Amino acid sequence: MRGLGDLESVIMERLWSYRRPAPVRDVLEDLRAEREIAYTTVMTVMDKLHTKGLLRRRMVGRAYVYETVASREAYVADLMRDALASGGNRTATLVHFLERLTPEESAALEAALRVYPLG
Repeated sequence: MRGLGDLESVIMERLWSYRRPAPVRDVLEDLRAEREIAYTTVMTVMDKLHTKGLLRRRMVGRAYVYETVASREAYVADLMRDALASGGNRTATLVHFLERLTPEESAALEAALRVYPLG
């Protein structure tokens, strides 16, 4: 699982927030509210996100409409699994992670384990 560049992250955040498929033009107009950016730049980044497997697309008329392959939460979970796998000793890595949880994060983990018990 690859991390995202700055513009890739911004575009993915936009698409996750839309909760619907969107053409490049919609993303472009949204981004132009905050910055000057070219259509071809947004189109190229969205094509790269498609190549990376993070977006799916289909042709509607003469333009592609893009949508996320997975939710933001599923993407972050994959990043977490990749980080865990690259940590060497998984048990030690998990222990260090658990030691750093805030009380709110600990409560969220406990709630998740009640819904999805291990074992």
